[in-house]
Amino acid sequence: MILEVADIQIEPGRQADFEAAAHHGLSTVFPKAKGFQGYEVRQSIESSERYLLLLRWDTLEDHTVGFRQSPGFAEWRAIVASYFVKAPFVEHFSLCCVGE
Repeated sequence: MILEVADIQIEPGRQADFEAAAHHGLSTVFPKAKGFQGYEVRQSIESSERYLLLLRWDTLEDHTVGFRQSPGFAEWRAIVASYFVKAPFVEHFSLCCVGE
């Protein structure tokens, strides 16, 4: 399993609208993507315009090739991109250890 982490900064005062749009896109666009396992969205306590989008994929290629090169990616960006202050910073992580 690969964890995609997208660090998102949105425009001030648009949190509720962004959250609604993100939920809509995440629940309608992503489930159609090959290898998509699920997601979480976390809002920063210290900086309320900052969000972490945590997406779980079967493989790196399911995200970087399968989803990124699909019409679903354009659909997702059309739903949420107007809220972004800048393009999200995205990295991928593999699991190396687990604690309690």
